[in-house]
Amino acid sequence: MAWMIWAGAALAFLGVLGLFWCAFMAMRARQSAEDDAALRKRLQLLVAYNLGSLAVAALGLMILIVGIFLG
Repeated sequence: MAWMIWAGAALAFLGVLGLFWCAFMAMRARQSAEDDAALRKRLQLLVAYNLGSLAVAALGLMILIVGIFLG
């Protein structure tokens, strides 16, 4: 079950990278905001990416834990 451990770790890592990317993009959006409506629209899109990244990281951690228990 070593492949589950590595796959889970890779998925969790990708999810965490996605979370950092979302934070970076939110900081960039706040710095370059022209008006409130454009900022709100961009941040609402980032919320969807943020939740997706969080789900990928959680799924990766679940696979990792299952791989550890089965291995």
